[in-house]
Amino acid sequence: MEPAVYLIPVTLGETSIEQVLPSYNHDIIVNIKHFIVENIRSARRFLKKVEKSIDIDELTFYELNRHTDRKFIAEYLEPIKNGQPVGIISEAGCPAIADPGADVVAIAQQKGYKVVPLVGPSSIIMSVMGSGFNGQSFAFNGYLPVEVPQRIKALKKLEAKVWNDKQTQLFIETPYRNGKMFDTIVQNLKPQTKLCVAAGITCPEEYIKTMTIAQWKKEKFPDLGKDPAIFLLGL
Repeated sequence: MEPAVYLIPVTLGETSIEQVLPSYNHDIIVNIKHFIVENIRSARRFLKKVEKSIDIDELTFYELNRHTDRKFIAEYLEPIKNGQPVGIISEAGCPAIADPGADVVAIAQQKGYKVVPLVGPSSIIMSVMGSGFNGQSFAFNGYLPVEVPQRIKALKKLEAKVWNDKQTQLFIETPYRNGKMFDTIVQNLKPQTKLCVAAGITCPEEYIKTMTIAQWKKEKFPDLGKDPAIFLLGL
């Protein structure tokens, strides 16, 4: 197998592997012995879902998260020099998209290593697909400020981009603050602006709904449980 950095998507929840990942991914994964992961325990669990016969003890894991010293990242790619492929596994969805795996890919590109993105679910892309908003121009903004005045200011700035540039705006929130985010949005944005709430994408509890702010004001915020939500503003 060609020595390269393989970006390995992960299911977005308790979804079967067969539902969202092609068999080609399986064939790649079972031939990799070195993995860069956010969480070793969940990565092991994912690999066992992919192939029960995988011998986890034969694999080498390098942890990459916000506590990782970035000077060690280049060392994680050393196996490639010896002709061995390296896989990057995110906690959910696609590596390097709103994910620390991007740092690894940047170094791999600098060193001239081949980078191979594999097919898999992306909650960001799939929420745009399901929203009915502009899919030719959109921006992912990560987390907005926690403090209410700054949050309102940020939301109004994103709303202005929606109206002035016709650009769909995406952002996320931690599950326990989803309700507060929703309240802030419907209380401060224009009635004609549209909001899409997307959560549990590809999972049995999948929820994707788009309405104007005026319509959302008449609705109770859905009970999303502990599911992370993506909020989208559009026209």
